[in-house]
Amino acid sequence: MRWWHIAPVLALELELFPEDAWSAGMFWSELAEAHPGGTRHYTVAVTPDGAVVGYAGLMAVGGDGDVQTIAVDGRHQGTGLGAALLTDLVREAARRGCADLLLEVRVDNTRAQRLYERFGFEPVGIRRGYYQPAGIDALVMRLDLAAAPVDHTAPAAPAAAPEDLDEPAGHPRPDVKKDTPHG
Repeated sequence: MRWWHIAPVLALELELFPEDAWSAGMFWSELAEAHPGGTRHYTVAVTPDGAVVGYAGLMAVGGDGDVQTIAVDGRHQGTGLGAALLTDLVREAARRGCADLLLEVRVDNTRAQRLYERFGFEPVGIRRGYYQPAGIDALVMRLDLAAAPVDHTAPAAPAAAPEDLDEPAGHPRPDVKKDTPHG
């Protein structure tokens, strides 16, 4: 993800999470740490015509990883794009030497919980009233990266894929190259 993705990502964020959407400032702050040696890794998924249809972010500090966000446009849910984005985050966390990967998910979002369980995440607690202003609880889930396989496979032909800046803009890829210095 780069600065020019913030506007379409923010539009998708507002559509998907109207009650507790991140602000543009929050995305700018996250991207400020998405550089070689930084603590963040962000990626976007785009269609062949360049439309942003998904995004995901990781924080990795001191051997611990945290899925900051993951979202897929409703028209692309169920295509494997969420799995492709999560695969990218899991691989990046492992590459950065994280022992654990944590995330919070709304207790009423069973579809996302099933995706995380497929990847080996296990429930470890509840954060009461975490999602504001609605006061929805968050289920905290953990993946032990030392015990988990990191070679999760994304679908063969996702509707869109994480963008790689070494390829032409909007070029669909099933994964992000590990050696590209982007967040």
